[in-house]
Amino acid sequence: MAQSYEDLVRERFANRCPYCSCDLTSTVAVIEHLDGMNRYRAGLHVPGNVLVACRRCNSEKRRDDSRPILLLAQSGWESFLSHDGSRCPAPCLTCGYWETIWADETERGARLSENLGRIRSFRNAFPEFEHVLPSLNETLPALLTKVYSDCQVFAEREIKSLLQRFEGIRDVPRPGKSKT
Repeated sequence: MAQSYEDLVRERFANRCPYCSCDLTSTVAVIEHLDGMNRYRAGLHVPGNVLVACRRCNSEKRRDDSRPILLLAQSGWESFLSHDGSRCPAPCLTCGYWETIWADETERGARLSENLGRIRSFRNAFPEFEHVLPSLNETLPALLTKVYSDCQVFAEREIKSLLQRFEGIRDVPRPGKSKT
């Protein structure tokens, strides 16, 4: 029987969060995209880009992934693991997060570097994704911006339509009540 991708990921990281190394059996685990799925990153739901992480790291990583320009690395996940307290202006929320995980500065630097290496090694096991990523990074930003813009226009139109319908319903006289 073929091993599922999730089982492969859990086995590769010893069922620990690839970021903070917490035991995933004792916390809420979530599907995590190394390159986030947002308007700035070419995150895809494909092997090599999907991990299992703790919910807390997944939430914290969004702070980096959601930035239009990353200052510490080329990808959101690498940037997230690069907040070792030495390159960010205080108070950096992500550096503060890592301080709550590993209080000792030396240990924190070593663990972040170690986990960065583990994820890079994992990612390298999926060369087909690594080969397509550069072209995605070139073409997708413009497409993603258009999709998000189109979604925003659609949402605004739908909300306006719903509000107009709601206003129309409020103006209809109800049985037993007179309209004044």
